Amino acid sequence: MEILDCTLRDGGYYTNWDFDKDLVKTYCKSMESLPIDYVEIGYRSIPLEGYLGEYFYCPEFVMKELKELMPSKKLVIILNEKDIRASHVPKLLEPCLGYISMVRIAIDPVNFARAIELAKAIKDMGFEVGFNVMYMSKWKGDNSFLDLLDGLDDIIDYFYMVDSFGGVFQQDVIDTINLVKSKTNIKLGFHGHNNLEMALANTITAMNEGCDIVDATITGMGRGAGNLKTELLLTYLTSQDKTKFDFNILEKVVSDFGLLQNKYGWGLNLPYMVSGANSLPQKDVMAWVTTGRFSFNSIIRALQNLSNGIEDNENLEVLNDSMDGNTVLLIGGGPSVSKHYEAICILLKKNPSTILVHASSKHASLFKKFPNKQYFCLVGNEGQRMEEVFDGNFHTDSLCVLPPYPRLMGTFVPKSLIKRSFQLEKYDFTESKIDSHTSVALQLISNMKSKKIMIIGYDGYKTELLDDTSQELMIENNKLFKDFIKMKNIQTESLFDTVYNLPINSIYSIIS
Repeated sequence: MEILDCTLRDGGYYTNWDFDKDLVKTYCKSMESLPIDYVEIGYRSIPLEGYLGEYFYCPEFVMKELKELMPSKKLVIILNEKDIRASHVPKLLEPCLGYISMVRIAIDPVNFARAIELAKAIKDMGFEVGFNVMYMSKWKGDNSFLDLLDGLDDIIDYFYMVDSFGGVFQQDVIDTINLVKSKTNIKLGFHGHNNLEMALANTITAMNEGCDIVDATITGMGRGAGNLKTELLLTYLTSQDKTKFDFNILEKVVSDFGLLQNKYGWGLNLPYMVSGANSLPQKDVMAWVTTGRFSFNSIIRALQNLSNGIEDNENLEVLNDSMDGNTVLLIGGGPSVSKHYEAICILLKKNPSTILVHASSKHASLFKKFPNKQYFCLVGNEGQRMEEVFDGNFHTDSLCVLPPYPRLMGTFVPKSLIKRSFQLEKYDFTESKIDSHTSVALQLISNMKSKKIMIIGYDGYKTELLDDTSQELMIENNKLFKDFIKMKNIQTESLFDTVYNLPINSIYSIIS
C-alpha cells in the first residue's frame, strides 16, 4: 500500500495555489523524510482566466526545485479533464519529463470516455497515469462509465475513487471497491474528504479491502472540509506497526501548516456537514464560508433548498409602498450611529415625517421609541438579529423587506414578523444583482420615490483594518451608491464622515 500526499495541490484551493517559499521548503524536507511514496505538487494547465498561482501551472523551474528538494519521491501533477484535451498534452507535459513520475486526471464520470483519449496521450509520453474519478457518493445512481475500463490495464496505472462530497460511509467504500474490482484489474486508490469525519475510517476500510494507494494532506488542508490528515494516517499506521518515522519531522510541518490554517480556516463546520450528507457541491459552500458574508444558517438553508430541488423556500408578497417626496434616513451598522445618537434624536424630532430605513438592524434598538415609519432590510442573518432586538414586540409602524425572489441563500423570516414582511420585485438601479443590505435598502428607497436621502452609519473601514472581506464590501457598496446616484434623481448625502464616495453634509450643521 502506497501513500500520496497532495497538500500543495488540494490546499491550493485556499491559497490560490501560492505558498510561502519557506513553508514549501519545510514541507518538502518533511516529505523527503517521511514514509510517503508520491507527492502531488499541483496542477498543470492551459492558461485560464484570472490569477492562479505557481502551483496551479507548475512551470519547469518549480518542478526542478521541488525535485531537488525531494529526490527520492515520485512527483505527481494533475490535469483537470474539463480544461485539457489530448492535443494539449505534448506542450503541457514535455517540460515535466525528468521531474514528474505520474500524471493524474480529475474526471467527471460523464466525461469518462473523453478522459480515456487524454490518458492514452499521456501514457504515450511515458508517464504513469492515475484516474481520479469524482463524485463517488453518486455512483450508485449511474456507474455505467465503469464498463469503459475494460481493456485499459495498459493505459491506467491507478483508478481512484474520489469521495468529492465527503458523503460516503464504510459500507459504501466496500460496495464500490467490489464493483470496480468486478470491472477491472487496475490498481485502486481512494481519496476521502472529511465532511462527515469519515475520511480516516473510509481510508482504513479502503486499505483493508485491497486499495493500493490512498491520499492525504498535511493538517487535512484541502477544498471545503478538507481531506484525511497525513499526520493522522501516519500515526494510525505506526500504531499498527506498519511504518516508522521521526515524529519531530512531522511535528514541524504540521505546526507550520497549522498557522496557515488559522488564517484560512479550512476544516469541518456545519455547512460542510450538510453538503457532505446530501452530496452537494463543495465549491459553492467553500465560497460562501470563506467570504464571511453569510451566516451558517443562511448557508445551510441554501443547501437544503438545493437538496430539495427548489429555488427558494419562501415566496412573499411584493412590496408596493410608495411614500412620495418623503425624506429618508438610511441607517448602516457603523459605530458613528451610537457615537452621534443625541444629534440624531434632535434631527428626527425636527423632521418627524422622516422615514427610517435600516440597512442593518445593528442599531435598531436605539430607534424603538421613535414613531417614524421604519423599514428593516432582512438580508443574511438579520431575521435572527431582529428576533433578539425586539423579542416579539416589533415596532408598530414598520415593515421588513427582503431581496427579490428567488434569494440565493433562501429565506428566513421570524414567525412574529411574517405578516409584516415583503419582497422587492427587482433591482432597477444597478446591474449588480447582489442581495446585500445596501442593494435592498437603495432599491426600497428608489421605489418610495423619495427626494432626499440622509445617510448615517456608513462609515467604511480604516485602511489599517481593511481585510479582504471589508475591502470587497467597500468596493461593492461604492459601486451601488455610484449606480444609484447616477440612475436616480435623489439628493444623497452622508451626515457623518465617511470613506465612501458620498457627498457629506454634517448633521451638526443641520440641527444647529
